[in-house]
Amino acid sequence: MPPATRPRLHPMTQAPSPQPGPQPHADSPIVQAVAPGYAFTGDVLELGGLMLDATTLTDTRIRIPIGMLNRHGLIAGATGTGKTKTLQLMAEQLSQAGVPVFAADIKGDLSGLATPGAPSDRLLERTASVGQQWAATGYPVEFYALGGVGTGTPLRVTMSAFGPTLLSKVLGLNDTQESSLGLIFHYADQAGLPLLDLADLRAVVTHLTSDEGKPELKGLGGLSSATAGVILRELIGFSDQGADAFFGEPEFDSADLLQRAPDGRGLISLVELPRLQDRPAVFSTFLMWLLADLFHDLPELGDVERPELVFFFDEAHLLFADASKAFLDQIAQTVRLIRSKGVGVVFVTQSPTDVPDAVLAQLGSRVQHQLRAHTPNDAKALKATVSTYPVSAYDDLGSVITGLGIGEAIVTVMDERGAPTPVAWTRLRAPQSLMGPSDPATMQAMVEASPRHAKYAASVDRESARELLAARLEAGARQAEQEAREAAEAKARAQAEKEAAKAPKRSRSTPRGRAPRQEEGVVTQVLESSAFKQVIRTAAKEIARGMFGTGRRRR
Repeated sequence: MPPATRPRLHPMTQAPSPQPGPQPHADSPIVQAVAPGYAFTGDVLELGGLMLDATTLTDTRIRIPIGMLNRHGLIAGATGTGKTKTLQLMAEQLSQAGVPVFAADIKGDLSGLATPGAPSDRLLERTASVGQQWAATGYPVEFYALGGVGTGTPLRVTMSAFGPTLLSKVLGLNDTQESSLGLIFHYADQAGLPLLDLADLRAVVTHLTSDEGKPELKGLGGLSSATAGVILRELIGFSDQGADAFFGEPEFDSADLLQRAPDGRGLISLVELPRLQDRPAVFSTFLMWLLADLFHDLPELGDVERPELVFFFDEAHLLFADASKAFLDQIAQTVRLIRSKGVGVVFVTQSPTDVPDAVLAQLGSRVQHQLRAHTPNDAKALKATVSTYPVSAYDDLGSVITGLGIGEAIVTVMDERGAPTPVAWTRLRAPQSLMGPSDPATMQAMVEASPRHAKYAASVDRESARELLAARLEAGARQAEQEAREAAEAKARAQAEKEAAKAPKRSRSTPRGRAPRQEEGVVTQVLESSAFKQVIRTAAKEIARGMFGTGRRRR
């Protein structure tokens, strides 16, 4: 083909560029099959334009009804196919509609939501192709960081609120060990030992495995010393990963996510997840706790015109990997019931097969970016994905999914009647905020100016299980010292009486009262002797070592 007639490649899809602006193509069978399904009357999120093939873009607009987002959703696709940009695009429009948003900022890119986007020729060409009136816009953003590790207001949770089921997922415990951990939490509740941080739980487990705590451990039933020891070792390893910073007070109030800016736009809450590769289960499980806390605290609303909050659950495969059946059941139940609280959940992951069937069946809207089929397992996952879609107007949906360009997706959503819409090959719009990280200095200034920072920044360390057990230890040591003193005094008195009985009878010239003074002198000598004081110190030390397991235990 001569250079003058070669079609110019589109910068985002590397496919031949379409004609400027979308075309009607009203006579196309695909348009006739798809367009009526997206003709909504209420408030919507604009996703993009309908494509007939890799080069043909129509003027049919593909959208999601905002009122259906509390029926949950899925954004899936291989690495680098544009999932984060889709999340950013949806978060912008939700905020503009007054709906608060929560998302985990895995790579730091979402912080750009706070900064107006930077126009470029490539960007403007892209937006013109889908008929988008693009304008650089920044959105109200609240930055959080787990335990204050990163740039953001610290997010903390008490150990009691986190609970044994979620903690078992983080620690990788089996079913038996998870049940045993539940008994430990139960014991702490019954004994009036508040579990606020990781040190509190370790102190309780250490106590139960000590000589002093073994009778109480036996009373729990079904909890062996060996299992308690395994849990303690896992907690120590968990602490070594830096998890201590995540647990404590002040505990985050999930109601702070349901905020709006003074101009009426929904607040976008982003939590930074540094070093995700080092402790992935910690972060995914913390997000699950946050979702469960919302479910616990929010009132029943039934069907609402728009969600109270949309919760984007990025890297969702980390949540489900190696999860116990009890944990998966809890997730499925939370997702199923939280809809009536006005909360929509959007899972973001690489493949729909990452999400368990019980959860996937509840996701009303799906945005599927490109999947790759380079291996037999990939091909199997692709076939399973295609089988979950409604009947498509495209001849080979599997080929469409593997051939999608960057910024393109297969979309099906729940319409205003609650029915699935036709499958639509969609070229997605571009975000209006910065598609990259915001300036760190600007982010830090926003964090320090936030009223949430003043509420949560300073850590609080009130009396809890660790201090109460330490006080119990001290009281036990004092009691042991008193008992040892009394025993020594009794022994001294007995010895004095024995010696007095053996002594010759007092002569008439002996002054009255001398023998009692001699007896008192013997007792005083015993109590003040260095040997007796060493006995007392040794007894107290043995009690301390038995409690905390830091030295030799008494046999």
